[in-house]
Amino acid sequence: MLLDFKFLDFIDIFLVAILLYYSYRLMKESRSMNVFIGILIFILLWLVVSVVLEMKLLGSILDKLVSVGVIGLIVLFQKEIRQFFYNLGAQQRMSPLLRFIMGRRKAPVDMKYIMPMVGACMSMAKDKVGALIVVERNIPLDEFMQERGEMVDANINQRLIENIFYKGSPLHDGAMIISKKRILAAGCVLPVSHSLDIPKELGLRHRAGIGITEETDALAIIVSEETGRVSVAVNGKINVRLSFEDLESFLVKELRQD
Repeated sequence: MLLDFKFLDFIDIFLVAILLYYSYRLMKESRSMNVFIGILIFILLWLVVSVVLEMKLLGSILDKLVSVGVIGLIVLFQKEIRQFFYNLGAQQRMSPLLRFIMGRRKAPVDMKYIMPMVGACMSMAKDKVGALIVVERNIPLDEFMQERGEMVDANINQRLIENIFYKGSPLHDGAMIISKKRILAAGCVLPVSHSLDIPKELGLRHRAGIGITEETDALAIIVSEETGRVSVAVNGKINVRLSFEDLESFLVKELRQD
């Protein structure tokens, strides 16, 4: 029996283990652990009934449920599956390979594009003015601009950013979206993250900033109205308490064009 075990069998088991591990992480992050356990129990029951006990009638019923259940799971977890494939493609190790295949190199960041955002955030942080600025990267944010916000379409300007988030402004509660080095929309409503890993002291504005980075590859800058601290969210993770220099270097690194 052991002599029949080939190297391809080892690869097969290894790939299945990786698939189960990433499925476990996906379900854990989306608070669907009970669903994951239920699916495993159902698969084990299906194998026992169909393969071990060879119960034809019950086995055929479970076979139909499995074939239909796969489609149901795709519909039920479409958001998590999309995020999984995005994370897979966004791995830093893949970037050099993709740039080599597509023949592109990273272009330097235009500091005239970065500094107005940094200056506005630090000025608002000093005055404890809440703000949420989302910078579009590869995935378009048209859905959030056109359906959930007010179109602006203006050059990036520190004073304009501060005026939009001024407490008397009608657009100060929503998010500002920057795309193609222009302020395209403001007052946008973003999806809120329900991750259990977010510290309790972070409010709805921070959860919205994290939420948009969970669904897209955008970058979100958050200024706390309560504490005046500046944070940046990217890839569903948040970096808090950034200084002027930290924010500048972070934006330069993350917004470097591929």
